[in-house]
Amino acid sequence: MLQPGLTAAQRRIYKAALHLFAEKGSTQVTVRELADIAGVARGTVYNHVESIEHLFEDVAVHLADEMNQRILSAFRSQPDPAAKLAAGIRHYVRRAHEDPAWGSFISRFGFSNVALRRLGSGAPVQILMDGIQRGIYQVRQDQLSAVITMVASSVLGSIYLVREGLRTWRDAGSDCAELVLRALGVTPEKARLLATAELMPLPEPRR
Repeated sequence: MLQPGLTAAQRRIYKAALHLFAEKGSTQVTVRELADIAGVARGTVYNHVESIEHLFEDVAVHLADEMNQRILSAFRSQPDPAAKLAAGIRHYVRRAHEDPAWGSFISRFGFSNVALRRLGSGAPVQILMDGIQRGIYQVRQDQLSAVITMVASSVLGSIYLVREGLRTWRDAGSDCAELVLRALGVTPEKARLLATAELMPLPEPRR
């Protein structure tokens, strides 16, 4: 779930923090709450967390960077930016289903936080820019910020449908990917094909 470079205790604490943030809908937690959920002593929390006040930001940064790294690693050998984008969108929706705390965290806080915006500005932007520069998407480079907003909003909406039990992650993810690609100028036939192709699993995060 989290970036390499963390100790085992830090990973437990950050995982507990993610659950607490998602459950409470608040960016503030206490040392006692963290210790209880993580199953560690309060002294361990103090020893492994630099700042409780900045913990939300730290967790969001790790969450964003780890997901972006996994997506880029998975599709490094894929030459088609549209295929990368379709698969990336579907993986976000799939993870929200398979990791409820992650999905709840994203749904509650969206991309409003500076750190969380890295989820929508790392791998996705690289993939979008590649497609624009190669003429695959029928949009101008000066429209990039609008395209990012459209894609992020579409993904968040699809995650909501899945979390509310209104759609399966497969259907929601495929529909989202197909409609985004069509909005970017990909032909309906190709958009549908890429949105329903076999979805290979993401590589496990580096430890």
